[in-house]
Amino acid sequence: MTDAPLLEVRNLTRRYKLPRQSLLRAPPVLTALENASFSLHASETLGVVGESGSGKSTLARLIMAFERPDAGAVLFRGRDLHGLGGQELRSLRRDFQMVFQDPFGSLNPRRRIGWSIAEPLRANGETEDIPHRIAEALEQVGLHAADAGKYPHEFSGGQRQRIAIARAIVTRPALLVADEAVSALDVSVQAQILNLLMDLQDDLGLGMVFISHDLAVVGSICDRVLVLQHGKTLESGAAADVLRSPEHPYTKTLLTAAGVRP
Repeated sequence: MTDAPLLEVRNLTRRYKLPRQSLLRAPPVLTALENASFSLHASETLGVVGESGSGKSTLARLIMAFERPDAGAVLFRGRDLHGLGGQELRSLRRDFQMVFQDPFGSLNPRRRIGWSIAEPLRANGETEDIPHRIAEALEQVGLHAADAGKYPHEFSGGQRQRIAIARAIVTRPALLVADEAVSALDVSVQAQILNLLMDLQDDLGLGMVFISHDLAVVGSICDRVLVLQHGKTLESGAAADVLRSPEHPYTKTLLTAAGVRP
């Protein structure tokens, strides 16, 4: 592990205006994330856990610079992502990629998967050796180079998630943000995808932010854990410590829901 963090999140806050309830009153404001902070090194996995509405996906969107925070900063290799111009951000984005919950929804059903996997390369203006890069990514996720010519409907849910991961790693990123990447899969397939992510991390040295509502899943793959509720950080620490001796009642509730006994 190097001294310099790959990713730093500093006091990140995001608020959303809700629909106005009265013409005479200002619209209500929802604080989706409040003063979230952590750092992540290369080859390390941070689990972000919480129920629906806890701020997990908001945090993911801010890390990916899909949205701007109301306060705080996201530093990738020391560079403030939200302070970059459009071209600078597009150029840097090849180094951090995201895997979404719904692989079928993130793949164009009318396009062969090779086209979809190459989408990040085209977005970055990388046009050389694309067939080789596609084949390499497919083989890295346990599929075959020939699968590039098939359509999304020809694959199972687990295979489609492998395709989504292939698309995320085709740019050879340093950081992967996985937002509920296994929650839609059967338990046996979940285990396969978790093992794949850990193998890719070992092979590629990826830093990973792994977002989930399931502490049992997070405990199986993550080095450290951040627990969110209603946008606030309730607890953070080494995954083994949080699973073994949680400090906050909410964390204990999540463990009970996941079938884990502290």
